[in-house]
Amino acid sequence: MAFENLIDQKDRLLLSALQENARLSFAELGERAGLSPSACHKRVKALEEGGVIHHYAALVSEDRAGLRTSVFVQATLNEQTEDALSRFEAAVARRPEITECYLMAGSSDYLMRVLCRDAGDFERVHRDVLTRLPGVARVMSNFAIRKVFRRSAVPLG
Repeated sequence: MAFENLIDQKDRLLLSALQENARLSFAELGERAGLSPSACHKRVKALEEGGVIHHYAALVSEDRAGLRTSVFVQATLNEQTEDALSRFEAAVARRPEITECYLMAGSSDYLMRVLCRDAGDFERVHRDVLTRLPGVARVMSNFAIRKVFRRSAVPLG
């Protein structure tokens, strides 16, 4: 069943409010969605149990954490067997400086976002991490000049 069929407009209001501020009380959430706090609690619990809400987190300022450089790295593997893909993905998941990773269709196998302090720090990551990932034949890196925006919220329509 499609996501749109699982939730109604009240759920969308709750999800939008939680994406904006996950620390809102059930009273505050209910006020935004036109629900009582207990009805709001039941709906949020159902959204969690149904896997629509799968995690809560604090968003940390990359700049304030000293991680001002984003590098988008394309990786091409020697082979695309299930075992090779699994080994690569497991290794990437263990590296905290790789903040996102996508299996791609096209000229490279994976696209990753690497977050680091500066070009020198990326050189270390390139040398000590990226080129040592299992099955890597080639990496190609693109430095972001400036972040225009980055959304953490899912568009709910």
